[in-house]
Amino acid sequence: MNLGNRIVSFFVFIISLLPFWVLYCLSDFLFFILYYVVGYRKKVVYENLSNSFPSKSDEEIKQIAKNFFVFLSDMIIETIKMRTITAKEVEKRMVVHATHEIYRHLEQGKPVIGTTAHYSNWELGIHRLSLMLKDPLLIIYKPLSNKGFEQTFNNIRSRFNAQMVPMKQTLRQILAYENTPHMSMFLSDQTPARSESSFFTPFLGQDTLMFLGMEKIAKRTDFPVVYCHINRIRRGYYECTFSTLFETPKATDNHEITLAYNKYLEKLIHDKPEQWLWSHRRWKHKPSA
Repeated sequence: MNLGNRIVSFFVFIISLLPFWVLYCLSDFLFFILYYVVGYRKKVVYENLSNSFPSKSDEEIKQIAKNFFVFLSDMIIETIKMRTITAKEVEKRMVVHATHEIYRHLEQGKPVIGTTAHYSNWELGIHRLSLMLKDPLLIIYKPLSNKGFEQTFNNIRSRFNAQMVPMKQTLRQILAYENTPHMSMFLSDQTPARSESSFFTPFLGQDTLMFLGMEKIAKRTDFPVVYCHINRIRRGYYECTFSTLFETPKATDNHEITLAYNKYLEKLIHDKPEQWLWSHRRWKHKPSA
């Protein structure tokens, strides 16, 4: 880790020691900077929202965008807080529901394929899952170009023993635990490179290039697929509800798992659009003619 990354890591640690009420004051200031001063990816956010909700007025789109930036600022600050947050505080701030949808599979000796999205506070969800499970938890992630930042944030994510697995090592790591009850978590709404996928499907009314890795691994292993829906209740407080999407993935048709995932996520986004990551360039790839 170079000097610059060490300095960033140090300041992340110092800021994380502040109490939540101070952190949310910082979040309010960060929102002002991102939204009014810098205009961080405003064009991308407005374009994504307008294309996803063509029936909404300009004023409605602007309000969703503003609510999103308020949420994004809180998300950034809460992720920093994860550096030193206690286990007790994590459990207080994220309540879990329908945990039997995870435990019943693990208690039968079946590993679980978990899937979620860049929706609500998925980062805090890593800590909550880590504390909930006695079995190994593998977090599948897309490596960053800045390896220093990657190391900093992976150290935060793995504080309660989650194992960080780069995407290209996913199958090897899952098969290493094939005969051991465990859970592998996928953020399945990421944007693949054109070399990584050629499957486009409608999502939020737009042709969308999809990763098929989660589906392929589920069908190969026949591990049940469980969606982890994280929802913001109020500022700083969340709930996570588990739902089994597929008990026997091998019995599904090609793309059935991916399409079911999309449909599930679309409903969540329509219900509370401000909680999804609109600043992400999700539709930068277009299908061939």
